[in-house]
Amino acid sequence: MSTSTGSSLDTDLTDQYDKADMVWVATSGVLVWIMIPGVGLLYSGLSRKKHALSLLWASLMAICLISFQWFFWGYSLTFGPNSSVFLGSLEQFCLKNTLGANNGLSTVPDILFCFFQGMFAMITGCIMLGGACERARLGPMMVFLFIWMTVVYCPVAMWTWNGNGWLYTLGALDFAGGGPVHQASGFGALAYALCLGKRHDPVAASNVPKYKPHSVTSVVLGTVFLWFGWFGFNGGSAGDASIRAWYACVNTNLAAACGGLAWMFLDYFRCGKKWTTVGMCSGAIAGLVGITPAAGFVPVYFAVPIGVITGMICNFAVDLKNVLHIDDGMDAFALHGVGGFTGSVLTGLFAADYVAATDYGVVIDGGWLNHHYKQLGYQLAASCSILAWSFVVTSIILLTMDKIPFLKLRLSEEEEELGTDAAQIGEFTYYDSRIYIPEPIRSVKSHAAKSNEQDSDAIPLPKDEDKVSI
Repeated sequence: MSTSTGSSLDTDLTDQYDKADMVWVATSGVLVWIMIPGVGLLYSGLSRKKHALSLLWASLMAICLISFQWFFWGYSLTFGPNSSVFLGSLEQFCLKNTLGANNGLSTVPDILFCFFQGMFAMITGCIMLGGACERARLGPMMVFLFIWMTVVYCPVAMWTWNGNGWLYTLGALDFAGGGPVHQASGFGALAYALCLGKRHDPVAASNVPKYKPHSVTSVVLGTVFLWFGWFGFNGGSAGDASIRAWYACVNTNLAAACGGLAWMFLDYFRCGKKWTTVGMCSGAIAGLVGITPAAGFVPVYFAVPIGVITGMICNFAVDLKNVLHIDDGMDAFALHGVGGFTGSVLTGLFAADYVAATDYGVVIDGGWLNHHYKQLGYQLAASCSILAWSFVVTSIILLTMDKIPFLKLRLSEEEEELGTDAAQIGEFTYYDSRIYIPEPIRSVKSHAAKSNEQDSDAIPLPKDEDKVSI
């Protein structure tokens, strides 16, 4: 009898939702998941060999840690019912009562919406960690990430996407996360880079204009993973399998392509007449970031200027790290912070009411294209509030943690010289029969001294009699 009742209940719940919508949103969530190791590959390729594994480690750590944070209270703080204008409730703490009824979307069940939005939380945290490349201790990084997701990401996402959020009720438009994902992570990465300071390394010196990646292949693979996953990132944000979802996918691909071309051509004239692969990858990511808040709001022909403008602005924004004297080796601030801000502003200019209406009659007033000139003000208000919150609160968290002895943020100079992989993980991205396996941390200084005698990108090699076979 009980089995029959349970089966009937399951059928009733399932029949409330469109199965095509559920399949598309679930598939989109999986596509967003693959973006996270994509960020790890991208960051790892941009780093040097002795730090490369730590960037891959950070992407997988972000998946594990944020999955728990999202289950524990992240989802409830963002989308919980009976929330204030600033933060969600704890009524869905540990996903209690998270099953069918959905406060965010009517077309998919709450548990599926939780799954999809959790992927956004993971990719945001992973992007933000780029500001710590090659000099952060990994233990404090995990503590910081959990706190950051709770007090920075959750409030910002709630303001933007929860029906009670103050930016949502104001009328700010953000289709897939230009503010909560990209601006929050980009300005969080800026604060992380500033609080950690520059690397003790000639590569980070002011007289070195360009940071040289150790593996362009990894950069390309990371970009491919990101571009592929972004179809779910933007297309799935429609929340259903509507025309608007496919429209967002077309906008996504076109903006990425135009961003890649714009950055590559600009680099051709700025970097000695070379068609740079890393430049093309960076431009494609900039285009993807720029179209994210606009993908389901703007006519498809405006994806071209959004990709080109965002790509060019982000290209010049990379040089801001020299002006601000920051060490942002992954350019998370330039690509995501500046790119997300640019995309949000362009959304206010190009949003059209008829594009949104392709999604089961969604109604917006549009942007300047519809002579709704106030929309640009709403977009600026949203962007400025998000960047200010992310930068200020992130700085407070980091500066407070650094005062606690066991939560010191930065590697010692000797550990940094040895490499994060050897000092913090004890494993390497590349193994070779000549590789020297460092002894425990007591001998870090001696190994760092050896590495100073060699290329800064190389792992210290022992004398012939000390070689270790692997």
